[in-house]
Amino acid sequence: MNNMPADFDELSRAEHTPVLAEFAAGISLKEDAVVVDATIGCGGHAKIFAKSLGKDAVLLGLDVDNNCLVIARQNLAALSCKVLLARENFANIAQALQKNGIEKADLIFADLGVCSVQLADERRGLSFEKDMKLDMRLDDRLEISAAEIVNSRDEKGLADLIYNFGQERASRKIARSIIQARQKKKIDSTAELVNIICHALKCSPKSRKSRIHPATKTFQALRIAVNSELENLEKLLAAAPNLLKKNGRIAVISFHSLEDRIVKINFRQNKAAGIYEIVTKKPVTASPAERLENPRSRSAKLRMAVRL
Repeated sequence: MNNMPADFDELSRAEHTPVLAEFAAGISLKEDAVVVDATIGCGGHAKIFAKSLGKDAVLLGLDVDNNCLVIARQNLAALSCKVLLARENFANIAQALQKNGIEKADLIFADLGVCSVQLADERRGLSFEKDMKLDMRLDDRLEISAAEIVNSRDEKGLADLIYNFGQERASRKIARSIIQARQKKKIDSTAELVNIICHALKCSPKSRKSRIHPATKTFQALRIAVNSELENLEKLLAAAPNLLKKNGRIAVISFHSLEDRIVKINFRQNKAAGIYEIVTKKPVTASPAERLENPRSRSAKLRMAVRL
């Protein structure tokens, strides 16, 4: 996946509306601020932050997806501030700052959601809306794909993974169904996995008894496992206090309770240690108007803290 896909131009046009943009626009920054967008994606939030940045400011954007970095470079080309982009996991944020000659930042920001470009990329295998290769690696340099996990883990290992990372109550039924299916044929595609999950849950793949698709939680669990998402988030949060200037801020947008809990606990621990002051006593969520306009924002929660 190192080469650009044949439909790259189409992917680059995939609509991606940054969530909680109004709150992001309200974060006041000095003209010469140093901003680190740890999940630059296509540059949506970075463009918002950059509106108040002058020519002496620095915007460092990190992402593991090279396609997103190419699009971000195009979208941010007209900014007056210095833009630095690096293909780096935010778990390695300290090394990324050091490599780019940055000592400390005024803002560290992370949007933990998957962007529309990645969902639309059939090589990623992140979406259950259409049939794709079962992969789920946001970083194509990673060795283990979702297909390898699904086809190699034992029943208990699969059930635990789906329960712990997907909070799926029917994890044992789904794991058992996966084991039975792969005895007949290797599971290679997202459509195959969706059908297996729905068979276990005794529902149709087109079922909409609840707001979310029957495969949502299992797909979430596999994506988290493949990309070590929770572990990497903990590393980002652990590094942040040493990388923020006095009165510098860290803001994180999460999309499920596992992420939000990690952020909440970290901020509270740092507050108790006299390191942070928490700005958001309760997480910021999308307004009714934003939820209507951008359904992706429904589960978004933003928490922010200030370095003392």
